[in-house]
Amino acid sequence: MSENRDREIIRIERLTLLVRYISVLLVLIIVSIFVILYLLHQPAAKQQREQVAKAEQTASSLFWIAPDTATITNDSIREWILLGRAIITNTSAYFGATGTVRKQATNGMNCQNCHLDAGTKIFGNNYGSVYSTYPKYRARSGGIENIHKRINDCFERSLNGLALDTASREMRAIVAYITWLGSGVPKGEKANGSGLKDIRLLTRAADPDKGSVVYINKCQQCHQAGGQGQMNLTKTAFIYPPLWGDQSYNIGAGLYRISTFAKFVKYNMPQGVSHTLTQLTDEEAWDVAAFINSQPRPVKDISRDWPYISEKPMDHPFGPYADGFSETQHKYGPYQPIIDKMKNLKKQNTTTL
Repeated sequence: MSENRDREIIRIERLTLLVRYISVLLVLIIVSIFVILYLLHQPAAKQQREQVAKAEQTASSLFWIAPDTATITNDSIREWILLGRAIITNTSAYFGATGTVRKQATNGMNCQNCHLDAGTKIFGNNYGSVYSTYPKYRARSGGIENIHKRINDCFERSLNGLALDTASREMRAIVAYITWLGSGVPKGEKANGSGLKDIRLLTRAADPDKGSVVYINKCQQCHQAGGQGQMNLTKTAFIYPPLWGDQSYNIGAGLYRISTFAKFVKYNMPQGVSHTLTQLTDEEAWDVAAFINSQPRPVKDISRDWPYISEKPMDHPFGPYADGFSETQHKYGPYQPIIDKMKNLKKQNTTTL
């Protein structure tokens, strides 16, 4: 009896040992397979990474790139440029509720909330072509505008604040910064990648209700459910700007046009995307723009804007118009019928002349 039990124990131990050996062998085989696959994949992955890097480098060379402040050799000029950039980056520190230059002269937003990365991001509403294209005729005012007028438009509309004295240190610094940014662009030309990237028109009207869903899913985390944005811990500046309400841009701002807002968010939002790597579809961009620009915001007297109504853009939401379409369609679209009608009117006027 004892001898049989001993034999059984030995048999079990041998089987256990065999199972362990087989398990170790299987693990070694599986690991070896993964190592072989990894090594086989490396050349292809490396080649793919190199191709992507090369494509990005080629693409970036096609667009305007902001100059580097390290290349500025004149100390006096550098001082002006760095001050200008600081004001663009942190406008509220100079003109916000506790501004060091002038208190409560703006809504507390910063210029770079609309002109991303201090006005240097490709298709981020950058300043690449401002110096090269100004002075120029602007239909909104019906006259020739210089850079000073353009800057003060932003202060009075996007920042819902007060215009700067054109001879002030701050205005001179901002102009110096914008001029330096665009110094490499030939006069009269527009640099590729400056301003905003065009977006495909919808064949329907932009839908605020659909846009509210987009806002909840893609925007609310940063800009909050009430669109009020998020301030820093000291309540002196916005980390994420308000998109509507008393501290947002007013009805005279460029972003109040749905097409401008749709372009902006399509290629720049949510935070971290770029014109080559987007998250929103065209439809989502239009709809969320319609939702945000349907919310209450500060009012501005714009009765003198667009003195020649035939020059009003397709999505200017306030009449009168030369084309006969309603304010609702001008605000939300569809826009193609408006564009076609304006082309025909222009053609008729040209023929008559």
